Amino acid sequence: MATEGEKAMPTNATPTHNDNQDVPSGPSSLSLDKDLAMGLVGEHAQEIDPVVEARVIRKIDLFLIPAMIVGYGLVYYDKAILGSAVLFGMTQDLSLSTVDTSTNPPRTNTSRLSWATSLFYFGMLAGLYPMTFALQRFDLGRILGGVVIFWALICMVTAAVTSYHGLYAQRFFLGFVESIIPTGFMVIVSSYYTQTEQALRQSWWFSSTGLFTILGSALNYGFAQIRGGALKGWQYIYLLAGTLTFLFGLYCFFIPSSPVSARFLIPTERIVAIERLRTSATGVRCTKIKPRQILEALLDIKVWLVFIMMASAYTVNGAVSGFGPLIVSTFGWSSLESILLQFPLGGICFFDILLCGYLSTRIPDIRILLLILNCLPVIAGCVMIWKSEWSYHAATPIAGYSIIGTFGAVVSQVIVVGMSNVAGATKKSTMAAAIFVAYCVGNIVGPQLVFSQSRAEHYPELWTGLIICYCITILAAVVLYWVLWRENKIRAGMPVDEAERDRRAFQDLTDKENTPYFRYVL
Repeated sequence: MATEGEKAMPTNATPTHNDNQDVPSGPSSLSLDKDLAMGLVGEHAQEIDPVVEARVIRKIDLFLIPAMIVGYGLVYYDKAILGSAVLFGMTQDLSLSTVDTSTNPPRTNTSRLSWATSLFYFGMLAGLYPMTFALQRFDLGRILGGVVIFWALICMVTAAVTSYHGLYAQRFFLGFVESIIPTGFMVIVSSYYTQTEQALRQSWWFSSTGLFTILGSALNYGFAQIRGGALKGWQYIYLLAGTLTFLFGLYCFFIPSSPVSARFLIPTERIVAIERLRTSATGVRCTKIKPRQILEALLDIKVWLVFIMMASAYTVNGAVSGFGPLIVSTFGWSSLESILLQFPLGGICFFDILLCGYLSTRIPDIRILLLILNCLPVIAGCVMIWKSEWSYHAATPIAGYSIIGTFGAVVSQVIVVGMSNVAGATKKSTMAAAIFVAYCVGNIVGPQLVFSQSRAEHYPELWTGLIICYCITILAAVVLYWVLWRENKIRAGMPVDEAERDRRAFQDLTDKENTPYFRYVL
């Protein structure tokens, strides 16, 4: 009878480790040019016991996914806090709005709040290169843990800010350190899961956008009830967020860089975790930065189309996270009611992301179609808000506001399509960086579309801008579908050598360098 360790070994493998030996966690003796997995599984494919593979996947899911859900949820909560905090007196305390008394009636200018929202993403852009470099070159857990601890401290310091100038500085540096999370998570998923599995896993951690909209709104509603104490309600919110982030940072120190160094798997399970990724030809991890892969990414139309889709789609988030409760309050609802009315948007966002992730896993080549379909409710919601009557407790704009929550599924599918269709460690990092830059661009543009002076006209610049952005997203998605379909058709006619395909799998080749064997997912 085979032991558990023996069952975990691929059936045709020649054991190079036993359960009492450790797998090297650093670069292999082969070369930094090669994927770290090459030294562990070699160039030839090995059969895998399906039962063992299922156990390995379950272990990876349990260790990584809950942490990623919490981590990205905290990133989103950090951003969304500002939208609720302005209803708790933060606007007055930090002079985030000014009143022009020269007009009749006087007009309120919230441009300072718009810039406080946008500066967060300028900070993210500034942190992009150093964080991306550090993630690929050094131990992932140590980098993540250290940066997240620093993020927690910056978040808590917000409670001590006394002017909008201080808030500007805090938002910039908060964005700088938080830039490590989205890029890091995209790379982690692409390094642990096959192309087929990535859609569901990317959707799991990104679904925390909706989940933490609900949880964050509930917490904010509770803090809004505080009437005593030395601090204001918005200050307590930031102290709580910082504390939760600190606890998450401690956990990050234990996240392994790749399956090669995954301590939560026994050595023979690590072999299975790596071997099963061979057919996707996307690799695991290579620590050397390769300029040729960066150049290939910059010249790849797929990267630019994904960039356009992400930048256009995320303008909604930039507006909603910074101004959502404030906009809802103009529909005739109180400040507290406006916070509670974030629940429907968050719920639709959460369940739609998970549903699309599930369907993408079950139905081949449906990702881009789902992306396009989810753009339509966003457009419809913007029209409903813009053209409806904004009266006391108006229902139609609230319904429109809620259904734009499908933007979460649009963005989730963009991430899945982008990260599943590139190979090569440096090119994957470059794609993740491109998605991230686009994410920041969308979030910077969104708040700038909110003109408080046009409130009486229902913010026409905002809704017109968002509708145009989502039409651009749909157009770019159609073009990307055609590009990927055409490339797959060309590759399907090429001769295939199975032994050669297996040999190339962990040589850190890009999707273009591995032309006969890499297939794109639509």
